[in-house]
Amino acid sequence: MTAEDNKLHKHILAEFHTKIMAELEGLEKTHGIRILFAIESGSRAWGFPSPDSDYDVRFVYIRPLESYLTLNPPRDVVELPIDDLLDINGWDIKKALGLMLKSNPVLLEWLQSPIRYIWNEAACHDLKALAQKTANDRSCLHHYLNLGTRQRKIYIEGKSVVNLKKYFYVVRPAMAIRWLRMNPDILLPMNFHDLKSGIDLPDDLTSELDILLEKKSRSKELGQAEPIKLIDQFLDAEFIWAEKSVKECSKDKPDLTEDANKLFRAWIGR
Repeated sequence: MTAEDNKLHKHILAEFHTKIMAELEGLEKTHGIRILFAIESGSRAWGFPSPDSDYDVRFVYIRPLESYLTLNPPRDVVELPIDDLLDINGWDIKKALGLMLKSNPVLLEWLQSPIRYIWNEAACHDLKALAQKTANDRSCLHHYLNLGTRQRKIYIEGKSVVNLKKYFYVVRPAMAIRWLRMNPDILLPMNFHDLKSGIDLPDDLTSELDILLEKKSRSKELGQAEPIKLIDQFLDAEFIWAEKSVKECSKDKPDLTEDANKLFRAWIGR
């Protein structure tokens, strides 16, 4: 975690940590669940919040054993109504493991969040060990390619000025693609600064990203700027590479179903 991340984390602890923890504890009591981990997702954990960014809290939980041995299982998602400041929801461990077997990049990113509210070290060790076996394959590459190109088409293409938040929502998938080809055996970090430092970008591109990042940190959610040619060329290069690589990647992957089943049985048994 960088010095900037530490500063941000302390700010969250000072201003909202108490409220977030109270909400999480309330969910545990109301729904009879045990949260294994709860983290910050979204722009605050990514490292490029705006002054008025909300808090996106995500978690994975388990229920008592009997909840999994019923003909009418409860929902596999627990959530609170979204308001202007807090967006809190989580997945049952069974749902989480099922998505992990599909190399779901969202869950993999949650496990890499630099901002943690609840963190069961043993459970997260087991989840990350399984994640390491499923990460960085064709599914992840396909996810970031689709995410980046779709948002670019909606928010950037043909526009003389772009929303800074949406710009970074396109830049980040392109950086993730570059990470996947440069660091295929290392879990992709959620934090933008850690991601940027691990993909060997040219100095001029790094400077442009830093300038854009500074603008976003001082702008509200609707802050705008002109597109930057050097950044757009980077987007082109990464998306073109990913589109070609997805077609060439093998669809074969190891069957980790039994590994996930063992982890599932072990944790609901506790």
